[in-house]
Amino acid sequence: MKVTKIFAFDSAHNLINYNGKCEELHGHTYKLEVTVEGKPDGEGMVIDFVKLKEIVNEKVVKKLDHKYLNEVLGFNTTCENILLWIWKELEPVLKGDNYHLYKLRLWETPTSFAEITEKDFV
Repeated sequence: MKVTKIFAFDSAHNLINYNGKCEELHGHTYKLEVTVEGKPDGEGMVIDFVKLKEIVNEKVVKKLDHKYLNEVLGFNTTCENILLWIWKELEPVLKGDNYHLYKLRLWETPTSFAEITEKDFV
């Protein structure tokens, strides 16, 4: 079974006071779709959505700022590079006995997104 949770966040509140670096991200609103695949437990749940939200907030949203992206991605802050960074942050944490990270999709605009799946790492 696959379960998808959507997270929407505006990076602008994290992207201030860095003297104009990475301005291409300033005020950017992202939509992140996280898909987890696994076997449902006795209650029919693959993963608790509250737990998933806490993981994504801690590993991704709180870190998505100019300084961090500059240090990690070296100013190459394309949607694809940000998505790969997100995968590397979430994949080890979302690897349980009964579930694993299956797919990520990061929307830059309502019609433009990058996608990465576990198949991209085989």
